[in-house]
Amino acid sequence: MARTTTFAQLLVTQLRDMGVERIYGVVGDSLNPVVDAVRTTDGIEWVHVRNEEAGAFAAGAEARLTGKLAVCAGSCGPGNTHLIQGLFDAHRDNAPVLAIASHIPSPKIGTGFFQETHPEILFRECSHFCEMVNSGEHGATLLHIAAQTAIAKQGVSVLVLPGDVADEEVSGPLTRDLATELGAVQPAPGPVGRLAELINKADKVTLFVGAGVRDAREEVLALAGTLKAPIGHAFGGKEIIQYDNPYDVGMNGLLGYGACYEAMHEADLVILLGTDFPYSEFLPEPDDAKLVQVDADASRLGRRAPLDLALHGDVALTIQALLPLIKAKKSNRFLSKMLKQHHKALTGVVAAYTKNVEKMTPIHPEFVAATLDELADDDAIFTVDTGMCNVWGARYITPNGKRRLFGSWHHGTMANALPQAIGASAAFPDRQVISMSGDGGLGMLMGELLTVKLHELNTKIVVFNNSSLGMVKLEMLVEGIPDFETDHEQVDFAAVAQGAGIPSVRITDPKKLKKDLAAALATPGPMLIDVVTDPDALSMPPKITAQQIRGFATASTKILLGGGVGKMVDMAASNIRNIPR
Repeated sequence: MARTTTFAQLLVTQLRDMGVERIYGVVGDSLNPVVDAVRTTDGIEWVHVRNEEAGAFAAGAEARLTGKLAVCAGSCGPGNTHLIQGLFDAHRDNAPVLAIASHIPSPKIGTGFFQETHPEILFRECSHFCEMVNSGEHGATLLHIAAQTAIAKQGVSVLVLPGDVADEEVSGPLTRDLATELGAVQPAPGPVGRLAELINKADKVTLFVGAGVRDAREEVLALAGTLKAPIGHAFGGKEIIQYDNPYDVGMNGLLGYGACYEAMHEADLVILLGTDFPYSEFLPEPDDAKLVQVDADASRLGRRAPLDLALHGDVALTIQALLPLIKAKKSNRFLSKMLKQHHKALTGVVAAYTKNVEKMTPIHPEFVAATLDELADDDAIFTVDTGMCNVWGARYITPNGKRRLFGSWHHGTMANALPQAIGASAAFPDRQVISMSGDGGLGMLMGELLTVKLHELNTKIVVFNNSSLGMVKLEMLVEGIPDFETDHEQVDFAAVAQGAGIPSVRITDPKKLKKDLAAALATPGPMLIDVVTDPDALSMPPKITAQQIRGFATASTKILLGGGVGKMVDMAASNIRNIPR
């Protein structure tokens, strides 16, 4: 006869056996059976956060870094509604996350009971699977489906769990195995052949890549070498493809730099590889170039722009099938032109951000980011707040194949960097984790400093403290609207951190920046580095329209935001000297 246990105990044991090492959340009421099961189960821990939103962000970051299922939880009513911001972020960035949304007692559902909500409806938009458990035996089945769905579809699953059901006794069924190693999508021969025909007819080909080339870097470089094709990237592809890339022409989009825009608009054929790049205004018009998209998720094909060829398949497998069918391009004239233009574009914006920066106060944020890039570990994990920290991360943090760099790429929410750093630090306690936080983002979830301290996480919180919502201010100014309610009183975040028990340093003198930053990064455990930066550091081209910056999605020119580009200039210069023959 099977041994009985409570569903809460089964849930926690099964999660542990699935490889889950921690659950992020806030303890309380209807969630108590689950929390108590964690207390009595070896091999899994509870990571107490100060806001369930942060717990969902942390779980999403852990899932993105490890590729494994990560878990967060919230108690009934307001407890689990706090999860939604972080779950939207995880879901849109394809992070396999299971959220346990506990619920009011099941006999009270529908009566307007205290803290009653309908989480099975609330979370439907930000999940692939969202169902309410109506009994312990039912929950045992749904747990497997929820976990497998999150892994298979690379997104969020939600189990809605009334507290009384969590206490019900169950005898199974038990999950014996999950399919965690997913197979790659083999492309059909027909579309591969049609792509080969398009390539062989084209004189000038540009490759534009995103996060979907993570396991196809060598294949992309081989294809570029065969076609003498420049490679541009979206922000999601930066950490994968930019480093040691002799074909690199920079990034397209609002934060773009270099010659990527030109390379895409001067090409006869543009091939989008593993990218769901949302800013269609930056893509060439249908009459100007043929557009091909390759993606393992067929639902993404053609949803940004009309395609001349939609190819469903894993990028690496597609290129492997394609290479024997295409003719190597003999001329490198187009590639050479784009590499030279890329170098010129980068050097043209560097001078304004490197001249006398050690004498300028408030400190230029570009100087901070460049120094941080120089001092950070080779395998550091960077999380960046939405807004101006996105700009500094895009322009200055140098990928090398070991570093990780990510933010809220698709949801674009404020305050993501610190809670994502919490998840990174919990999953990788021995790696340097750096949160590039804006003062606006940090202020929004500042309570998570207490989480960092409570768990003594090895998290370095670098605050770009300009006392302004910088990106919002720019949006207003560009539209001809006087900026309003974007600036605020200076906050001494170093003092706040000290009050929370976290060592900190406040840097206002650019001459001391490198020394103080190096010492802070070398300090074991938590550390907050409060750098007072220039709120007016961002420059823009002389001609710009309101439509070009609003909402991060309505731009129509190649580069909207000025700024330095760090070590990318050196790589661009090297690529010119070593233009592939």
